Amino acid sequence: MSTTIAARSRAASVQLIVAGVLWGTGGLAGSVLSERAGLSSPAVAVCRLSLGGAFALLLLGCTGRLRALPRTREAVRRVLVAGALLACYQACYFAAVTLTSVSVATMTTIGSVPVFVAVAGAVRERRLPDPVTTTSIGCAVVGLVLLTASPGELSGGAGFVLGLACAVASGAGFATLTLVTRTPVEGLDPLRTTAFGCLVGAFLLAPLLTVSPVSVPSWQLDVLAVALYLGAVPTALAYLAYFRGAGALASGGGRDVRVAGTVDGSRVGRTSARRRPRLRRMVRSGVAAGCPGRG
Repeated sequence: MSTTIAARSRAASVQLIVAGVLWGTGGLAGSVLSERAGLSSPAVAVCRLSLGGAFALLLLGCTGRLRALPRTREAVRRVLVAGALLACYQACYFAAVTLTSVSVATMTTIGSVPVFVAVAGAVRERRLPDPVTTTSIGCAVVGLVLLTASPGELSGGAGFVLGLACAVASGAGFATLTLVTRTPVEGLDPLRTTAFGCLVGAFLLAPLLTVSPVSVPSWQLDVLAVALYLGAVPTALAYLAYFRGAGALASGGGRDVRVAGTVDGSRVGRTSARRRPRLRRMVRSGVAAGCPGRG
């Protein structure tokens, strides 16, 4: 029995790691799409979620699983909550990027997610986090501080403080998504959650296009290929792997930190796409990304 549980736990952890790696490529793809197609950040987010939801929906149709969709209140509530959280944390993240910088917003969001998850787990279980969880969070936060503490990166002012608040709110949104999706809903598997959650998130983010400059993209072959990749691989496949792994991990504590420490790989990729990688930053990235997955 214990061997089976351990095997399932390892498989779930692998799925979460795969999701994090795929999200990392999504950051690079999103940056390329923004530059080549001239899309704003909200437009890229809407494109990513809508295409990701469409690909997942297509897979549901090909496997004949659209005919048996759950229509219970619990399933509808889960899809709406997942979509709202997907839209919320992405909108907050983009606001943080505008008010601060890509690196500061990225690292603040990543660093806040495991803290929120660990604190929520401690409150729910009415006990302090175990030493493995505390050590993992400490290593992750130290690595992230090293990544962001570069000369000239930080600047004062109310706008900067507001940007940090938006980044923390983004981390709180994804931490909430992590906790909400831990409890399975009958008839609502990870693929359905991915499909309809992404579509709901794209629908909720669409109004942002009316308040941000949107240019008509030049849909050349390379731009179309990047857009399709962004929707299929780091969105549809990545969220499918994430929801499967997060749902399989029913225990709290350190395993929840693994989820939180891995899920924001896309933001590291987005930062790397805009900055020339250096050996020092790569080593420090290993500190930040490696510690949460250990234990």
